[in-house]
Amino acid sequence: MFKWGKNKKNQENCNEIYNFDIESVKKAVRAFADQAPKGVTTRTLVKDDHSIDFDLLKPYLKGIPEQNYYMSKETYEIFEEKDKIIPFYLDMIQFAVDQYVHMYKKIPITQGDPYRKVSYLLLEKSNLIRERPPIDFYITNDEYLITHKKPR
Repeated sequence: MFKWGKNKKNQENCNEIYNFDIESVKKAVRAFADQAPKGVTTRTLVKDDHSIDFDLLKPYLKGIPEQNYYMSKETYEIFEEKDKIIPFYLDMIQFAVDQYVHMYKKIPITQGDPYRKVSYLLLEKSNLIRERPPIDFYITNDEYLITHKKPR
């Protein structure tokens, strides 16, 4: 598929299945991003179901993980199998938040909320979402990116 990072000798050993932890996967994704040709983004690694395409990461991991990992297309945050629904909703809400900010020049939170929890009601009223995620999201101070981790 892609020519960079391909070496037949190295690829022979890359088909082995190993138990990689999430930190190893994050490190491989960063290496991929650093070495990818101009115009190829990290989003290339994310399949339609938000699982990571490990065929593209084999040269960096030197193998294939025995478990699936999932990634947000908007924030590139990586999740384990047990949290695989988070990237789907994270991307949906991140897109809606971006649209809301573009439309109204403010963030969709309840006024005075110290945690900056995303207001699904405001997004619904603006026809930006059709369903409410089963988890809460919070707007960070970093360019209106959202996270599922409640601020302290």
